[in-house]
Amino acid sequence: MDFELSSHAAEMSEKMWDFMAEHVFPAEKTWSDYLAEHGPHEHPPVMEELKAEARKRGLWNLFHHKYGGMTNVEYAAIAEISGWSPVIAPEAINCQAPDTGNMETLELFATPEQRERWLAPLLDGRIRSAFAMTEPDVASSDATNVETSIVRDGDEYVINGRKWFITGAADSRCEIFIVMGKTDADADPHRQQSMVLVERDTPGMVIERHLPLFGYQDQHGHSEISFTDVRVPATNLLANEGDGFLISQARLGPGRVHHAMRAIGMAERALELLVDRAQHRVAFGKPLFEHANVQDAIAQSRIEIDQARMLVYRCASLIDAGGASKARAEVAEIKVAAPAMACAVIERAIEVFGAAGISDDTPLAYFYAWARALRIVDGPDAVHRRTLARLERRRTPRLPKA
Repeated sequence: MDFELSSHAAEMSEKMWDFMAEHVFPAEKTWSDYLAEHGPHEHPPVMEELKAEARKRGLWNLFHHKYGGMTNVEYAAIAEISGWSPVIAPEAINCQAPDTGNMETLELFATPEQRERWLAPLLDGRIRSAFAMTEPDVASSDATNVETSIVRDGDEYVINGRKWFITGAADSRCEIFIVMGKTDADADPHRQQSMVLVERDTPGMVIERHLPLFGYQDQHGHSEISFTDVRVPATNLLANEGDGFLISQARLGPGRVHHAMRAIGMAERALELLVDRAQHRVAFGKPLFEHANVQDAIAQSRIEIDQARMLVYRCASLIDAGGASKARAEVAEIKVAAPAMACAVIERAIEVFGAAGISDDTPLAYFYAWARALRIVDGPDAVHRRTLARLERRRTPRLPKA
């Protein structure tokens, strides 16, 4: 197995690091100051400056092999680097969730007219989007539970229901929502669901509130939305009626690689901060780094980060070779392993920083909140462990029967 990055990935990684050092890291304070003054869901102008610079450097839509020219393995390196500044860097290169998954969904399942209307401006970074699947009243990790109704009425679909934790909805640039609901409650459980495109400000669709993550209001928001007799043209259907569950599964595989690698990037930044702090902070007559328990925390963090990275690269290589359906176990593994590792590493860094670690003077508190949230989004750990256990049971035994 070749663990070296391809020449293309190595070149793009160097470009990405230069972009981070010269533009993204210096923009972090400008970004946060603007939101503090104007409100948590406003759009800091510095982002448009970063996007223009990223495009000039060829760092644009790299997540998609057709538009960015990178495989999943190659893009994994870029996603990790962007995770060092997970609020700003992914959007600056137009590789931010949920838009990446939505762009992949539109590429795979939209009609030519739908792609022209919505995929083109998303690829160009002119609008944002949202994916509305999760609901407050059912366990949405089982997508067959979705209760929102999508009923055909002549040349329209009528939507009724509630969604929540819909990422991106607070951003005024979010112009299109991919909404999942039931079109046939009597069909097979995995053929009951469909997806339709709903434009922002469609009558009857109301953004009720923006939900925080551990007290943090994300700039793009995680919102609760109600749908009351919302009417959209029948031409807004994605693929065919009954394809909703299939679309949801196709959408989530590569996106979990992106999330995992960004989590690794957060962990790497946390570890660098930890090491720097340990060398300069003195306690009990010597730098923290000289204490054995701190050295153990640093060493254990390095081991866990490298383990998670190898697991994700293996998963990405399998997806490149045969698609997400050929890497079901590996996708579940990285979805559990990477965020859990990030939580552990970030928590060690917080411990070394003490009170500063739980303040907003470092990115560690936000990193921890987001890493912990990643253990729930796109399916909680328990669901992925369940998948792994069932796949393990199917393995062909090698030991002779007793």
